Amino acid sequence: MAHLELTDIDYFLPDGRQLLSGVGFRVGDGAKMALIGPNGTGKTTLTRIVSGDIEPEDGAVTRSGALGVMRQFVGSGAGGTTRGVGSGAGGTTRGVGSGAGGATRGVGSGAGGTTVLDLLLSVSSLAVRRAAEVLDEAENAMMEADDEKTQMNYAAALSDWGDVGGYDLEPFWDKVTMAALGAPFDVAKWRDVSTLSGGEQKRVVLEALFAGSDELLLLDEPDNYLDVPGKRWLEKTIRESDKSVLFISHDRELIANAATRIVTLEPGFNGATSWVHGGGFATYYDAREDRNARLDEVRRRWDEERVKLRALVLRLREKAKFNDGIAARYQAAQTRLTRFEDAGPPEAVPLKQKVTVRLHGGRTAKRALVCTGLELTGLMKPFDTEIWFGDRVAVLGSNGSGKSHFLRLLATGGTDPEREHLPVQELEIAPVPHSGTVVLGARVRPGLFAQTHSRPDLHGKTLLDILHLGNEHRDGMGREAASRALDRYGLSLAAEQLYDNLSGGQQARIQILLLELSGATLLLLDEPTDNLDLVSADSLQDAITAFEGTVVAVTHDRWFARSFDRFLVFGSDGQVRESSEPVWDETRVERPRGLRERAPRATR
Repeated sequence: MAHLELTDIDYFLPDGRQLLSGVGFRVGDGAKMALIGPNGTGKTTLTRIVSGDIEPEDGAVTRSGALGVMRQFVGSGAGGTTRGVGSGAGGTTRGVGSGAGGATRGVGSGAGGTTVLDLLLSVSSLAVRRAAEVLDEAENAMMEADDEKTQMNYAAALSDWGDVGGYDLEPFWDKVTMAALGAPFDVAKWRDVSTLSGGEQKRVVLEALFAGSDELLLLDEPDNYLDVPGKRWLEKTIRESDKSVLFISHDRELIANAATRIVTLEPGFNGATSWVHGGGFATYYDAREDRNARLDEVRRRWDEERVKLRALVLRLREKAKFNDGIAARYQAAQTRLTRFEDAGPPEAVPLKQKVTVRLHGGRTAKRALVCTGLELTGLMKPFDTEIWFGDRVAVLGSNGSGKSHFLRLLATGGTDPEREHLPVQELEIAPVPHSGTVVLGARVRPGLFAQTHSRPDLHGKTLLDILHLGNEHRDGMGREAASRALDRYGLSLAAEQLYDNLSGGQQARIQILLLELSGATLLLLDEPTDNLDLVSADSLQDAITAFEGTVVAVTHDRWFARSFDRFLVFGSDGQVRESSEPVWDETRVERPRGLRERAPRATR
């Protein structure tokens, strides 16, 4: 039995603004609930309150059962892992990424030396993690000294590891790494997390959480970076699991296929409130429109009643000046108005988020890019293709097939870039080993949307600072112009916040805004909708449609991909081919491969 209940949660940001206002809902035993809402409304903050990382200003979190947590950026958070004691009743909270409490083995830090074993330990019991830490220290001590005391400490650490079930975990972890990485635990455990794709990192943690002993799971955007087979696996796993699951997602198909109930954080003037839809996604929009219409009608009637009561008080006050018999009626009317206004207005209609993306682009050569005998070393076999000005090309395939490498190669300007082909951002893009050639056409200026949102050039700067300073590719903007631009992207309230402190969706939107301002004519989008809320994703799609230029996007978003007109498929056999329709059933690329061979041209 496991449940989670939040009651009247209030939370204020350090600058004094209220982020959450009276948020409350219940996740019952075995329930599958999706948490949705616009970027910046506090979804991730709410998960941190549930996991015990931060405390609310008011309200309570109660739960039963052990709680397992997947954080938004698995393998890229700061400050190690969290497996400390969470808030509420019963169980233990554990998570992946930044946070307080628990041992710090570097999991989630993104730094070198963080291994698959560390990732698995981060979602193991607190006793296992502590025993692993002691064993690790004892092993290090044995390397430096071989005296009797060190040997005894090592023997005790081994005994403690066995007592907490450490040896029994290894067959379980073997199943996890085989399912997630296609490699046994003995082979995978020392692999550096930074060498895994984002989808592989998430799949490791998800496999461990769903197969583990936790009865209650809290998942912050678990579908990000997963390929479509992975998303389909996640949908099925959530749906068929007997665990209680609360998950954040912006993927409409995942929500429709996995959630039985939906809770929405809705923005308001005094922080976000919550609304629970008791059905699935198929009926969500109609139910929300009906609810908002009712709220609007109730508020209109309340306003009309207040106007009538105030008019009555004023009328009786004037009459009471000349007729003492009216005084009692006047006092009664005053009392009625006071009680009416003290009770307050009914729930307000949620604020509507409006995001306006204006991607301009510009004319380029007819051939935007030409690939000739291009082989991504160790990833995909040679292929030829041409992408023309105005094409919208979706790059599809499983995780680890080389799609992001392909985008990064284009982002650096190709094989031997001219100055006009250098990226329009101050990005440090690692060289992509390849053979063959990629040549960009005249006036093609690539602009890259980074999948992980890692932008060292933006760290430590507020959004206003970023726009005000400008760079060699875009002019600096005055405060008023910068504020207008941020307002179009729904970021005006975050103008003074550091880029580092933004939500994943807000970081995505500022990246897209910088692409708009930089004059890119070739948009290279690596999973652009992963962290965008539904309104922002719609606006991005509309902007891409109107963009004067070429778009190449890596995506696992089935809804988003349907808006493209060409599809490059990175196949499981190492071949790259073109398809007239999206292809979602490609499995993990077969490695190692034998002799290099030339693949056929990816014909249109």
